[in-house]
Amino acid sequence: MPAEYREEPCRSALNRVQGMGFGWSLNPYMGCVHRCTFCYVRAFEQRADRPSDDRYGTSIRVKTNVAEVLRRELSRPSWQREIVAIGAATDPYQPAEGRYKLTRACLEVLGDAANPIRIITRGPMIVRDIDVLARAAARASVSVTFSVPTLDHEIWQRTEPGTAPPRQRLRALKQLVDAGIEANVGMAPILPGLSDKPELMADVVRAAREAGATGVWANLLYLKPGTKEHFLSALERDWPELLPQYDQLYGRRAYLPKSDSEPVRASVRELTRRYGIRDRRRLKLAPPPDPEQFRLAI
Repeated sequence: MPAEYREEPCRSALNRVQGMGFGWSLNPYMGCVHRCTFCYVRAFEQRADRPSDDRYGTSIRVKTNVAEVLRRELSRPSWQREIVAIGAATDPYQPAEGRYKLTRACLEVLGDAANPIRIITRGPMIVRDIDVLARAAARASVSVTFSVPTLDHEIWQRTEPGTAPPRQRLRALKQLVDAGIEANVGMAPILPGLSDKPELMADVVRAAREAGATGVWANLLYLKPGTKEHFLSALERDWPELLPQYDQLYGRRAYLPKSDSEPVRASVRELTRRYGIRDRRRLKLAPPPDPEQFRLAI
């Protein structure tokens, strides 16, 4: 289903965030054509009474004036040059960026202000902006995280239907690292019964090391209402044999207990040591264990 693009100005660019590894987020677009089956933003969409099912990602809001608004906000005397994360609620390098270039414009503004930047993306299009990122990195801290939960072709194709292939993301990561830009791999989310298999996790870490990643970290799947219904529906379609396992793991909760999640994270930490990658977890793609402490303004 083709996406509809709605060009709408915004009144604010920066969003205050609580419960994550950064204080402010910036999203030049709202809605995401990647339409990942596990996307945690679906939960926020349901809470806002917007579609979280198959309709999510078919209508994209384009914040046409976001760079101008951002420049005004960064010029306020009260602004303390706190870290700004781009892509916490929608991918800043989804296809719309090729036309509108709003992410690039925002990076130029942040670079001019010498403001620290964190970027979360599945989009190799970011290599287009290496020049802007390099200039920004010369004045403040800049870090990019590429989301690569798995290299398995079937799992990627079925759970991240609108994204570029994982190895294409890793080639983009290498180009950034070669240009002197810090680039990490976030294995998020790791899916129980699918991408949590030792050999699949090792494949990602090994490939991240070969691409020159400066860090690798992992988060497991969490399923809040909105995300849960859609993901389980997709699971029933693609891997129905896993439904009993997910019913047992997530039947009455959105988060796995530490007893289930920590062994997977420990395995990834061990793999990063084995392959010589220092774990530099800078930010999280999922909220902390207490969902009441997580509020993301989008």
